[in-house]
Amino acid sequence: MHQSRSSRSDRPGNVRTVLVSSVIGTTVEWYDFFLYSTAAGLVFDKLFFPSADPYVGTMLAFVTFFVGFVARPLGGVLFGHIGDRIGRKRTLVTTMVVMGLATAAMGALPTYQQVGMWAPTLLVVLRLFQGLAIGGEWAGAILMSVEYAPPGRRARYGAWPQIGLALGLGLGTGLFALLGNALDDQQFLDYGWRIAFGLSIVLVFVGLAIRLKVRETPAFREMQAAQGAARIPFAELFRGKVLRRNTLLGLLSRWAEGAAFNTWAVFFISYATSTLALPRTDVLIAIMAASIVLAVLIPVFGRYADSWTPRRTYALGAGLYAVSVYPAFLAFQTRDPLLAGVVIVLVLGVVHAVLYAPQGTFYAQLSPVRMRYSGMSFIYQFSGIYASGLTPLIVTSLLAAGGGAPWLACGYLAFTGVIGVVAALAVRERDLELTGTETPQQAEPSAVSR
Repeated sequence: MHQSRSSRSDRPGNVRTVLVSSVIGTTVEWYDFFLYSTAAGLVFDKLFFPSADPYVGTMLAFVTFFVGFVARPLGGVLFGHIGDRIGRKRTLVTTMVVMGLATAAMGALPTYQQVGMWAPTLLVVLRLFQGLAIGGEWAGAILMSVEYAPPGRRARYGAWPQIGLALGLGLGTGLFALLGNALDDQQFLDYGWRIAFGLSIVLVFVGLAIRLKVRETPAFREMQAAQGAARIPFAELFRGKVLRRNTLLGLLSRWAEGAAFNTWAVFFISYATSTLALPRTDVLIAIMAASIVLAVLIPVFGRYADSWTPRRTYALGAGLYAVSVYPAFLAFQTRDPLLAGVVIVLVLGVVHAVLYAPQGTFYAQLSPVRMRYSGMSFIYQFSGIYASGLTPLIVTSLLAAGGGAPWLACGYLAFTGVIGVVAALAVRERDLELTGTETPQQAEPSAVSR
């Protein structure tokens, strides 16, 4: 009886709605979150953190960028608990509303010149809410797809929500490029950037309209019927040997992807416009082009990950990232806008697709259904502190320490890629079989008892 109810609710039409809602939902969330990163390198250092030294202003702007990553683990634990206890769908609706309101409010903030220290203070508070929301969004969106996936297609289904990162980045940078081209510099600083933030409300309404049509995942419904939700999901992540090992290796593996993305998509914008003196519009168009390529290739490599396994595909992507760092920065030193744009498309659009496409499914395999939302959120969001949030600060500091030469920064970035390869390959396939089986009733006891 239970099987028939599940099968009726999980027909292909409903599954397609799930995939569409996951892509649109993550697109809206990442659009909001990355608007801040783009503005941090172009606007916020001037309007909220004015300084005679451009390095200081940029560093302060990236400090508040980092604040969002500090809040993300808190959001991951909070919304992970809710998602494992009451369901994926209701949690995702909440995170989208919180993110949209925080982003729109940023667009209405007064500047430092108008209200003094209240301006950066309010900016930090809203950034905290952004961090809390994205902390609960990512894992839930992945699980809505992975837990609806038929056997043998988990990686390709899990790759679809990852497209939202590329689309969100492309929308944000593309809109900034459009506004920057249509307005002069003063108009852009006065009100142009605010338009991009205000549009968040429109996107949120579109996302909610689709997300509210989706039913809870079959795996979550089966888990509730068979054994009930975990009492404290986050605490159970550390009770078994397999789960502790998987969690630690997941945290280490994430270092590569977080450092890679935030170097190419966040730090590069500031570096190219300030240090290399490349035209702002050219830089934003290059990022937008890379995001389009990334969006196209993510489902391609997600499909291949079902054959190669998500773990090995992720390790391959981390290795490609590690070996591409030095050649990429060597090309940037030419200060040729076209060459820099082509390189960004290659490292962010192509290499990062290999790394990012299998990541969600890989992390979903590291813990069983009844604590999977919490497990994925903790790995992805806690690692975001050192892997993602600190990257622009570290790379900017190493750049200054090297007298403007990027080679110290390159060494650090290549190191994070090597860590990603080693950690991913250290995850044992037999442990993934225990936690990631098709039957949630069988997976959890075996994984926790080890």
